[in-house]
Amino acid sequence: MSVDLHEQRERFLACCRENIRRDGLDRLLDWLDKSDFFQAPASTRFHGAYAGGLCEHSLDVLECARKLMQAFALPLKEESLTIAALFHDVCKVNFYKEDTRNQKINGQWVSVPYYTIEEKFAFGGHGSKSVFLIERFMRLKVDEAVAINCHMGFSEGGNAAQSIGRSYEQYPLAWVIHAADEASIYLISRQ
Repeated sequence: MSVDLHEQRERFLACCRENIRRDGLDRLLDWLDKSDFFQAPASTRFHGAYAGGLCEHSLDVLECARKLMQAFALPLKEESLTIAALFHDVCKVNFYKEDTRNQKINGQWVSVPYYTIEEKFAFGGHGSKSVFLIERFMRLKVDEAVAINCHMGFSEGGNAAQSIGRSYEQYPLAWVIHAADEASIYLISRQ
């Protein structure tokens, strides 16, 4: 899969600048620009396992979240929806490494690229790491932090799974981001 990384980056930045009016946004975006966020895959072999997959997935989550908000007439703030959707997976910044492996194609062994995980900053769970990284630059509102922290749903496991349902009841944004993440993976993912 090939995506126009420059065009996608510009779409992402435009969404941020049009919808987010929060101190620290520029510092967060500067950090993302200096990282591999705009070139990184979204996963090693599932959704978005190609260059630019992470940014593309984040934009897809925002699109799905907006559709869910409209479908259920939820009175969510566009700023919070945009923040939670676009930054829910910043835990994957500088997380993947491109490598090669041998694969048989048309009866011939060829070296093909693939991604592996190279954790440089181990920090708790998937969602909590994203919240921590965002908070280094920009303050999150409670519902945004809960939405990002709980976006993996029950798959995160451990003690966190016990409070997921309550989080979705208390903070509709949390359920919307979780459902949008799943919809983006299973319904509109390009791979």
